[in-house]
Amino acid sequence: EITESHAMADVTKSIRILRELKTLGVRLAIDDFGTGYSSLSYLRQFPVDTLKLDRSFVREITAPEDGAIARGIIAMAHSLSLRVLAEGVETLGQLEFLKEHSCDRLQGYLFSRPLPAQAFEKFAAHRGSELRVA
Repeated sequence: EITESHAMADVTKSIRILRELKTLGVRLAIDDFGTGYSSLSYLRQFPVDTLKLDRSFVREITAPEDGAIARGIIAMAHSLSLRVLAEGVETLGQLEFLKEHSCDRLQGYLFSRPLPAQAFEKFAAHRGSELRVA
C-alpha cells in the first residue's frame, strides 16, 4: 500500500513505479484515501486494486456528513472496479453502516487489536471464518 499523500508527491514517478509493481503481480492499495489533496483524475491512472477509507471518515460514519463522504467514496471506488477497505471500525453501528453500503473489507479494534504473527495465526485459525462481512 502507498499513502495518498506519498503517491501525489510525484504523480508521474508514482504511476510508473506502481505500474511496474502491477506487472509483477503485486496487488496495490491507496492508504488514507480522502485525507490528502489528490485529484480524482489521477485515481484512474493509478493501477491500484483497493482504496483504504481513512478512519477519520469511519469514526463518525453514522453522522450525515461523514456518512455521505463514506458512501460517496465506496460508490466511486466500485464504479472504478476497486475494492474498499474501511479502517478503524470500532463499533457495531459502524459495521452495520459499512455492510449496508457494500464496503468490501473492514479492519479495526471491533475485530481485534494488532497482533504479532504467531498470535494472529492462532486468532485466524479459531475466529477467522466467523468474521467475514458478507
